[in-house]
Amino acid sequence: MAHPQAPQLPPLRPPLPESQRDLPGSRGEHLLQCAYGTQDRARRFYRDQVLDRLNDEMIVFVGRMEMAFVGTADAAGECDTTFRAGPPGFLHVLDDRRIAYPEYRGNGVLASLGNISENPHVALLMIDFVRDLIGLHVNGRAGIVDDAELRAERPQLPQEFERGRIPERWVVVHVEEAYVHCRKHIPRLQPVARNREWGTDDARRKGGDYFGVRADQGATR
Repeated sequence: MAHPQAPQLPPLRPPLPESQRDLPGSRGEHLLQCAYGTQDRARRFYRDQVLDRLNDEMIVFVGRMEMAFVGTADAAGECDTTFRAGPPGFLHVLDDRRIAYPEYRGNGVLASLGNISENPHVALLMIDFVRDLIGLHVNGRAGIVDDAELRAERPQLPQEFERGRIPERWVVVHVEEAYVHCRKHIPRLQPVARNREWGTDDARRKGGDYFGVRADQGATR
């Protein structure tokens, strides 16, 4: 006769020292700072570099970015990272505590939006690879807003960002942390003219099956 399996108890979590409480960041990073002896360096960084809003320099930086990396996770913590790009201003600063970026018709999977609908925590990473070789992290909570709804609040939103397409909806990120990503290992890149296939559903021409997954799937069926 099989014995019922004993319930799995969560691991004990050591208490944080008083000096590590009420700091930005996660409990896990604070515990590891204690374990690895980096508390003083971390506290200097929190004090000197971490804001709960965007300052004027950050707002200017966001406004000239042409790309961003977006990290999300679902309710179970399964992660997804995606890439968003557009002309300067596609990351639209609504105010010093809100950034909005557009969502267009895509492959229909809606991975990032699906995660946000379950778990609003989102991380943005913007990097200037060309001029200043510096990055900006923005962490916060996001919501999904229809284009018409956001445009009613902000009539000055651009009507289009690329090739006549207008956003179907927007992700509005409410800033909780904003801090620098240092330039030490950021490579310098040189912009070149882009030749892309627009207005086509041909997977090969637009790079949709670049890795040959469709062929692999067909071989296994």
